[in-house]
Order: sequence, then C-alpha cells, then structure tokens
Amino acid sequence: MKKILLVVSFLCVGLSYSQTIQSKNHATTGFIKPDGTIQNQNHLTVGFIKSDGTIQDKNHSSLGYIKSDGTIQDKNHSTVGYVKNDGTVQDKNHSTIGYIKNDGTVQDKKHSTIGYAKGVDMYWSAVTFFFFDF
Repeated sequence: MKKILLVVSFLCVGLSYSQTIQSKNHATTGFIKPDGTIQNQNHLTVGFIKSDGTIQDKNHSSLGYIKSDGTIQDKNHSTVGYVKNDGTVQDKNHSTIGYIKNDGTVQDKKHSTIGYAKGVDMYWSAVTFFFFDF
C-alpha cells in the first residue's frame, strides 16, 4: 500500500509541474512542461521549445524560432509573426491576430477567448495557439 501511495504521489507531483493548455470551453488540449516539452492531451510528446528559442517537432526537427525580441520565425528564419511585451500577437505584416493576457487567457483579434494557458510563458502560448500546429 505504501508503494502505491508513493507512486501516486510522484505522478501527481510530476503532472503538477506541467502547465495545461485548454480550449475556450476549458477542455484540456495539451500541456507544456517547464523544460519546454509540449504534450498532447494524452501526455504524448508532440514538440519542444528549447531554452535557445528553437521550436521542434516530436522528432527534434526544427520548425521555427522564438527570437529574444519576440519575433517568431519559421524553420527558414523567415518571420511569421511577433509577440509584443504587452501580449499582443501580430502576423508577419504587424497586423494584430490575438492577445495573450496576464492571467493566461488567449484571445483572437476581436478579443474573443479562444483558450487558456495559465502559467505558460506568453511566447510559448503564442507559438502553440497562433503559429505552429502541434
């Protein structure tokens, strides 16, 4: 019995370090771990965001990059968008396509809620909601 409780405790602690990605209806669509591992709703790894800003698929092939100034690039280093310090998300032409709010709410350009990413870095949220499909 003690072993079962210990295993359950470790699982709960491990899962609590992942930040949940949710749809507008609060259905879980995935998780982002503090190390940048992106998982689907079944906890299967579907991608990575590395500490240097490299965005990778599950096979570690580069999909794009997050630059230090908030520029989001594709694998060829072409700009696909921008994330401003205030959470405004823009396409490559600087047209606003959405917002990442301080509380983790993700909104489209009309301020309609499209999802939630509480506790997730806003650049990572923008990558998963607006720029790359995991």
